[in-house]
Amino acid sequence: MNKYFSKYKFIFYFCNFILIFLYLFPGSILGWLFYNNLSQQPQITSDFYFSNLNISSNHVYAFFVFSIIGFLSYKKLNQLKILSIYLIFLSIILEILHLFIPQRTFQFSDLFGNLLGVLIILILFYFFIKNENSKT
Repeated sequence: MNKYFSKYKFIFYFCNFILIFLYLFPGSILGWLFYNNLSQQPQITSDFYFSNLNISSNHVYAFFVFSIIGFLSYKKLNQLKILSIYLIFLSIILEILHLFIPQRTFQFSDLFGNLLGVLIILILFYFFIKNENSKT
């Protein structure tokens, strides 16, 4: 599976394009498709709550899957470092851009969801790479 994604990096680039398009579109394309309402966002599961901290589950899932595809697409360690920085900055920049897009709002719960989705994969791949290095 890893060889498939690394051979076809266009899958990562295509997912990147789709994610950015969905994020920057004024309104919710998915809400329009499912509910015929541009202002309503579909909710996959209820959000995660930790004490007083609210984390958007939709954003965790989106960046979790996107990060997995990215890490499967790039295998070299220096590429993984650049990819990690890219994913973190992308998750922050896309949410900040909601301050300027009509019918979109900046929310800390979405930002935390983006970052949590990326950080989960970063931690998992760190342990995976560490385990692979200890075997050789």
